[in-house]
Amino acid sequence: MFLFSREVVGTTSRLLYFKSDYIVLLMKQIFLLLSTVLWLSLSSLSAHKPNVLFLAMDDQNDWIGCMGGHPLVKTPNIDALAARGTLFTNAHTQSPLCNPARTSLMVGLRPSTTGIHGLAPWFRDVRQWADLVSLPQHFANNGYQTYSNGKIYHSLRHQPADMDDPEFQHWGAIGGFGIPKPPKKLIPPTPFGDHALMDWGVWPLDNDDTTKSDWEVASKAIEMLDNMPKGKPFFLTAGFYLPHVPCYATQKWFDLYPDDASILPKMPKNDRDDVPFSSWWTHWSLPEPRQKWIEENDQDINLVRSYLASTSFIDNQIGRVLEALDRNGFTDNTIIVLWSDHGYHLGEKLITGKNTLWARSTRVPLIFAGPGVKGGQKCNLPAELLDMYPTLADLCDLPELKHLEGISLVPQLTNANASRKRPAITSHNQGNFSIVSEKWRYIHYVDGAEELYDIENDYDEWTNLASQKPDVLKKMRKWLPKIDNGPVEGSSHRVLTYYHGVPVWEGKIIGENDPVPHDD
Repeated sequence: MFLFSREVVGTTSRLLYFKSDYIVLLMKQIFLLLSTVLWLSLSSLSAHKPNVLFLAMDDQNDWIGCMGGHPLVKTPNIDALAARGTLFTNAHTQSPLCNPARTSLMVGLRPSTTGIHGLAPWFRDVRQWADLVSLPQHFANNGYQTYSNGKIYHSLRHQPADMDDPEFQHWGAIGGFGIPKPPKKLIPPTPFGDHALMDWGVWPLDNDDTTKSDWEVASKAIEMLDNMPKGKPFFLTAGFYLPHVPCYATQKWFDLYPDDASILPKMPKNDRDDVPFSSWWTHWSLPEPRQKWIEENDQDINLVRSYLASTSFIDNQIGRVLEALDRNGFTDNTIIVLWSDHGYHLGEKLITGKNTLWARSTRVPLIFAGPGVKGGQKCNLPAELLDMYPTLADLCDLPELKHLEGISLVPQLTNANASRKRPAITSHNQGNFSIVSEKWRYIHYVDGAEELYDIENDYDEWTNLASQKPDVLKKMRKWLPKIDNGPVEGSSHRVLTYYHGVPVWEGKIIGENDPVPHDD
């Protein structure tokens, strides 16, 4: 046995304590150093990621110069953007209605999956979808600063006070429909309740665009670009309200278009003679006037001219934002995506408005430009607004999210002819779908009725071939979504249900012999 004196033991203990303290201090310093290196590495990676400029139009159909939807439309800034990027000429919305369309593209799920079919509810008020990671949140979670201006979601314009994880980190211009408004409507009272938004014409009369809501949206986006902090990539949005009704524009934009019938689209009166009656159910009773009322009240030229003027005005606002992006030196490192939530009828198929499964409602502009995108391309493969979420995440090297139902368009952004097997799918309420390939548009209604159009040879979709092409119908039916959920709790406005063979529009039964409402 060895015996140690008290002094030796005490000295040894003090040495051990000293050594232990030293090791703890050293470990803390190493941890701090590693944390700093990791933070600097992540900051460096974020700083070199591309920015995103997210430009949205409202109710803009394919009447864009580069899309060829209208022979007279003037959109030089959008056309120039398409010329230096990739234009998807066969892109389609997931719903011909604002709330379901915008919810779908912002969260990456189809309306037939979420059950959000009407203008309500807000998806975060639905229990099973409340915690979905939205597109801007995914960017914020990966080091981006996110900015909102104007209409991106259907109704959200500012951050809810009770929401911990913000939709956007920075909120700018709110905007609104038809601002500034005239003292009274410019057109006669419209059917179905004379809705305040059903209006169009020259306004304001002083030819000053700077008072308009969409000018403010562009100006705030420009201000954000001019004052953008350095060192972090940004995700900046500008959501424009026009050409959504009311279609007010100043005289300078009307002057771009003739005030005569040469601007009208082709609208044969027998266009719906070969389509099923249930096609009317998807827009049974709406504020948007039927073409019958438009013509009886001498509004056909005025409406089309107002829509075209509004489109050209928005093109100008987009040009202002793109000029600011370039002036601030961001263009070379910014992915630009321009889109519209859905289209709009201006007399085709005997109606005005959206809420149909034909091309005028579903076909939309979709343009990508910037790093990772080949310039001067046109891609006619079917694409969906649903694809924007995974595409932007892919281009910016963000982590993949498993819930997304869209498919990245990156292969087509580098080669417009890259293989893409899936068609574009649009739904409007449960059981109503359009399926679009390069050659065909197939429509399936909730009662089982069908339409089929050869869109290569029948661009206007005038001849329904459903009774003549059983093999094509069989092929297209295979793409009908397996998940087809009905409206979630709280659904309202433009909701159609069909249970036990009975169609119900906004809570009212459509009788078997009820005539189509035209001007009630």
